[in-house]
Amino acid sequence: MSIATIGQDVTVAQLKADHEVNVYLTRSTQYLGSLGFTEHGLRHAGIVSALAYKVLHELGFPVRDCELAGIAGYLHDIANMINRYNHGGSGAIMAFTILTRMQMPPEEVALVISAIGNHEEERGNAVNHVAAALILADKSDVHRARVTNRDFAKFEIHDRVNYAAESSKLIIDKDSRTVTLYVTIDTDICPVMEYFEIFLQRMIMCRRAAEVLNCRFKLVINDYDLL
Repeated sequence: MSIATIGQDVTVAQLKADHEVNVYLTRSTQYLGSLGFTEHGLRHAGIVSALAYKVLHELGFPVRDCELAGIAGYLHDIANMINRYNHGGSGAIMAFTILTRMQMPPEEVALVISAIGNHEEERGNAVNHVAAALILADKSDVHRARVTNRDFAKFEIHDRVNYAAESSKLIIDKDSRTVTLYVTIDTDICPVMEYFEIFLQRMIMCRRAAEVLNCRFKLVINDYDLL
């Protein structure tokens, strides 16, 4: 059952219309882009939000819990405008301020900010169902649209792996309790081994997140089951 709360039902739509949120997400990807990072702005926020919602929705969670996962997905990278290091922890504090301003009940704020504070593979854990959905959604957004560097000759490994990813889909099967990430990679640009070189820790995190949801995580690259 969904948690009982007193306050306002904040929505992803409200966040998308919020000037403060839009400024912070836009500046985050601008600042990271100047350091050579892939896109972490409005595009990534929207995709992760929708995927996090989808994970819980297709596993049969209450609609409000799905919306909270979507909210966590939309706000999870907001603190990259401060610093890449510990942006999950900083982002949780920023989200607390924003969601409190919008009068979200503390019971819901607690779920959202714990998810944001735990989405980094260096220090995060799937501490609840919202955090688990956010982790699975965030680590699934691998695509060439995220590459901001337009000079192929200067691509580093993150650029190559993302640019090589022609498609990525996260499929949830409630009956078999599986969460599967399907990725299609152009191996002329990036061998599969390079994907594992930078994403192995993320895939392990996804496996643990799926377990919190009583599911098994699978990774399929170019039609080959790898995890």
